[in-house]
Amino acid sequence: VVVCTVSQPAMVFYFTSSVVTPPYTIYMGKDKYENEDLIKYGWPEDIWFHVDKLSSAHVYLRLQTGQTIEDIPKEVLIDCAQLVKANSIQVCLCLKVKSVMVEKKVNEIINRLEKTKDERYPDLAAEKESRDREERNEKKAQIQDLKRKEKDEMRKKKEMDELRSYTTLMRSENMSSNQDGNESDEFM
Repeated sequence: VVVCTVSQPAMVFYFTSSVVTPPYTIYMGKDKYENEDLIKYGWPEDIWFHVDKLSSAHVYLRLQTGQTIEDIPKEVLIDCAQLVKANSIQVCLCLKVKSVMVEKKVNEIINRLEKTKDERYPDLAAEKESRDREERNEKKAQIQDLKRKEKDEMRKKKEMDELRSYTTLMRSENMSSNQDGNESDEFM
């Protein structure tokens, strides 16, 4: 007997932190199963928030390409920390190498974020593949642009070398003689 199970897409809660401009996207899984998929298909731009050494909500902050942890505004850090706090039991929150202490839950922040809550069932693998494909295409375009610029530079260099060379002056098609019907004595 073969039992087939159909895997359900992960349910993900998306929030918008609009305390700064441009706003940041924050998201978290419904439970530990979604958390595993979120970790598996996470992007390099994702920052993970979690209570250190304890079972807690996994909250992710999606940074823009090129941003680092140091670029995250304090207000956005607080929003992420409050979401973890509201969905966890413990107070200590650890962000990779940074720690953010949350003394108490601030209902105003949680209520503001809850108003932006959007429940979706994304195809995390497809989103990750799409993001990776886009990154590969950008790199490929940069390489092609660089090669095109190098080719243009080589062509310009070759043209300049030819202009500086005497080989183009002494070609037979550029020369004439009196045998060609140019019998004029008036050369002055």
